Amino acid sequence: MTTWLNMSLQDGASPIMEQLIFFHDHTLMIMLMIITTVMYMMTTLLWNKHTSRFMLEGQLIETTWTIAPAIILVFIAMPSLRLLYLMDEIHNPTMTLKAVGHQWYWSYEYSDFTKLEFDSYMIPQEENQTSTFRLLDTDNRIVLPMNSPIRLVVTAADVLHSWTIPSLGVKTDATPGRLNQSSFSINHPGILYGQCSEICGANHSFMPITIESVSANHFINWVSSLSE
Repeated sequence: MTTWLNMSLQDGASPIMEQLIFFHDHTLMIMLMIITTVMYMMTTLLWNKHTSRFMLEGQLIETTWTIAPAIILVFIAMPSLRLLYLMDEIHNPTMTLKAVGHQWYWSYEYSDFTKLEFDSYMIPQEENQTSTFRLLDTDNRIVLPMNSPIRLVVTAADVLHSWTIPSLGVKTDATPGRLNQSSFSINHPGILYGQCSEICGANHSFMPITIESVSANHFINWVSSLSE
């Protein structure tokens, strides 16, 4: 989660999110360079009078300010396209998680296991404990193994929803009658929080998502305990 007064992005919990943060900082540095150059040029125009009755054209400067933006756009477009391809690829997932959006809760199915499914509701405020986060914790957490490629299949049973975990860089729309697909890999243990990011009705802000990232052995024990 982000902390109080934090203006930056959440710490990345997946390789894709770490790349997204790097691209965000890379783009901001280019923007800072452009803003600094433009502000310097505007300041010099205000405080200096560049007049010449022999100056009719400037082919060099016109060529420069045509080519320079094109080069800058290439430096932005190349890493952006690389990230788009990386986010779209799904490389041999070890397991599949199906998320179904309802008004106003999520249902989850572990498609690789027999009868492993549950509903996930937000913990009411009057039942919150000191160790839980208000409006973010759920009664049933998604338990997933870390360092494992996971395929996510998202759909909805009634209206539009959006399954979103900011620290994983995942935001997949849940559309009735349609299966949308995404993938991610969690690179460290911990608890990750997210929310529905599509305005889906009166209780839109009360259907959070909670993922508990654990080791592979802990995940196998969890699956075994539910199957008994």
